[in-house]
Amino acid sequence: MKNKWGALAAVTAVGVLAAGCGSDGGDKKDALPKAEKLAADTGARYKELRVPAMEGMTCDKGNGGFHFGSDLDMGVYGDNGLAKIKNDQEDDKVSCFGATRITLSKGGRSATVPDLTTRTSMYEKVADPAATLEKVFSHTMELEKGYGRNPVGQPKSFTTKELVVKCQQNVSDTFPMTTCFWANYGAIGVVDFFPPNGKHVPIDEAAAKTHKFAVGALSTTSTS
Repeated sequence: MKNKWGALAAVTAVGVLAAGCGSDGGDKKDALPKAEKLAADTGARYKELRVPAMEGMTCDKGNGGFHFGSDLDMGVYGDNGLAKIKNDQEDDKVSCFGATRITLSKGGRSATVPDLTTRTSMYEKVADPAATLEKVFSHTMELEKGYGRNPVGQPKSFTTKELVVKCQQNVSDTFPMTTCFWANYGAIGVVDFFPPNGKHVPIDEAAAKTHKFAVGALSTTSTS
């Protein structure tokens, strides 16, 4: 069990990430490229997770120096039966900071947090990404609800040629979060959006940024 707000002491570590360039709006102007269905499996599988270029943000590997603790941090759960290409490691996490930092405050303490944190798992094959996404989404959200992360409103699903995406607004440790899960034939991931101005990130905006992150992060060639 992790200690709640266990990373507060490490908040100053976010200084290693330079302030992002561009406007606070980031890539809001980018719309999600919706499609009627996911494109056919090309057989491409992923060996590395790149740090993607996200407009208006600075991204790096790791959790950005912050985690909620008490098992409130999002992951990919419910993927039993899928053969992973590699085990979950710190390198499978990426976080992105916007030009204007987000601060969470509670009980006289405050912490600087990323705009978004991600976790990605890569597999030998995800035969049915849509069905698998539903399984992972349901299992993870139910699991997290048991630790106190409570859903708000209804989830929303999206399909593009590259990914299937499902997002849900929720409240974690009193803070309004928006969480998007995504999947394709070789990977499943989750993107957790922290609240700018104390409000949930709109689901459509979160889905578009989730798509941009995943497409930019997945690499079929090793960089090591």
